[in-house]
Amino acid sequence: MLSIATNHLRSPRILKFGSSCQTSLSTRATCSRMFSSTKAWSKRTYHSDNGMSPDSSSSANVKRSSISTMMLGAGIAGVLAFYSYQPHVSDEQGLTGPISAPEQRKRLISYEEVGKHNTQDDVWVIINGEVYDITEFLKIHPGGVAPIMKLAGKDATKVFAPIHPPDSLASLPPEAHIGSIDVATLPEGLFEETEEEKRLREAREALPVPEAALNLSDIEQLATKVLSHVAYAYYASAGDDEYTHRENAYAYRRFWFRPRVLNDVRHVSTETSMMGMKTSLPIYVSPSALARLGHPGGEVNIVQAAGKEGIIQGISINASCSLDEIIAARLPGQPLMFQIYLDRNRKNSENLLRKVEEAGFNAVILTVDSVVPGNRERDQRAKGDFQAPAGGNGEKKGGAKGVAQAISGYQDVKVTWEDVDWMRTITKLPIILKGIQCVEDVEKAHERGIKAVILSNHGGRSLDFAPAPLDVLYELNQKRPDLTRNPNFEVHIDGGVRRGTDVLKALCLGAKGVGLGRPFLYGNTVWGEEGVRRVIQIMRQEIETNMRLLGVTKLEDLKPDMVRYVTHDIAPVPRQSSGI
Repeated sequence: MLSIATNHLRSPRILKFGSSCQTSLSTRATCSRMFSSTKAWSKRTYHSDNGMSPDSSSSANVKRSSISTMMLGAGIAGVLAFYSYQPHVSDEQGLTGPISAPEQRKRLISYEEVGKHNTQDDVWVIINGEVYDITEFLKIHPGGVAPIMKLAGKDATKVFAPIHPPDSLASLPPEAHIGSIDVATLPEGLFEETEEEKRLREAREALPVPEAALNLSDIEQLATKVLSHVAYAYYASAGDDEYTHRENAYAYRRFWFRPRVLNDVRHVSTETSMMGMKTSLPIYVSPSALARLGHPGGEVNIVQAAGKEGIIQGISINASCSLDEIIAARLPGQPLMFQIYLDRNRKNSENLLRKVEEAGFNAVILTVDSVVPGNRERDQRAKGDFQAPAGGNGEKKGGAKGVAQAISGYQDVKVTWEDVDWMRTITKLPIILKGIQCVEDVEKAHERGIKAVILSNHGGRSLDFAPAPLDVLYELNQKRPDLTRNPNFEVHIDGGVRRGTDVLKALCLGAKGVGLGRPFLYGNTVWGEEGVRRVIQIMRQEIETNMRLLGVTKLEDLKPDMVRYVTHDIAPVPRQSSGI
């Protein structure tokens, strides 16, 4: 099922870099307003167009999505996504032009009038104070009719805002925009706070300062308090019984250090490079979808934090901020990688690859371990009444539920090594294969001229009982040490990394860089940009401290003989609560 959370990165309209965005819809204020307390939100959304940057640490920002409303997000998304591919009124470059501000405010529509348009033959919805007619697209909506009809004649902003970039609506044709909602006709109690919204607001008001978090587990614990049930289920969920998810982290416990002593470790350097991109730490932000589920600044927060801390970031094709926003937030020379799944319509992928290259990204990451979404039961249960995408004959496929299913409808199941070769004819950017899970595929990638791979199992979110990436790295170092020490071929790793010692173990075994995904989402959730920076600062302090304790001063000093594999069970971890 298509979602604008995905489609805005792939549509020709949104990929027009540097284009102006839609009045208040284009501002980050719109994002910020969605997280304000409910009554404040309603006033700001309908009465204010002033630009206002979201406060990354504000206690007033509240996650507004409940289970019932978040279930509907992909429904509206699928309908609006369709517009992006249609031949509307175009500018001289052939791209859909924005709806003008005067057109946006062409007439006032009463709330009662909107409510009359609630049948399959006549469907209107309200988004950010504007009224849209989506009738024509019900029958082709890949998620079926029911999710849309639950919002027919109602305000869909709560559903729409957390998973869509502010300029998503710029791709709608003018005739779909009916007018603006008449604020005077809004019924009392329309924006009353729900129980979950109250819980989230109070939790956010009680948050400590970022410096109170001493490790990444502290930040995750805080994130569980300020994320909606649906959002946390999506972020934390993994495949089937989640054995691989747990094993990713547990694998690091099987490797113990062999420190060197009596070395001068007054000055240590954590600087390195990955695929020619300089970085202040051997870690990078793994591409992760829908950062705005946690905070209105979304991926923009992460871009700004990564730029200021000097590390590399991967941008997900399913990002909830637009490429325009991401590029605008990027510091001069800041390295960014773009992650892609191949579209069933290869022309869409081709266009996207060209646009990414034009935008100045440094590399492309092709994810190869998730041609279909894993069976993420936590995600599915949290969105229990979500409907499966419709099949080609309009009937339900059955069983497909959850956020992951909602944003993956465009992905092609048929992706082969020949497609990797095809990508190399489209873009000059280096291609990194993410999701390699055995030594044989590392060898094949190297033989086909790929310059870098990421050992990964999608954070345990795909195939349960897939091997932990660290175990694959260990096997690779045993069987093909030439591939972990090849200056023209890089091996990276992600999954289960929560400590600086985890990073150092991976580097000892030959990894060039180490990716973290969920920790950055959790940091963004709790404190926005400052939370992401806190994650990086904690990792920096742990890496530097443990390098000194290992007796090394630069990353090149980390060698395989500085770790050993431990076959016996380690001492059990005592149960203890976080100090946060």
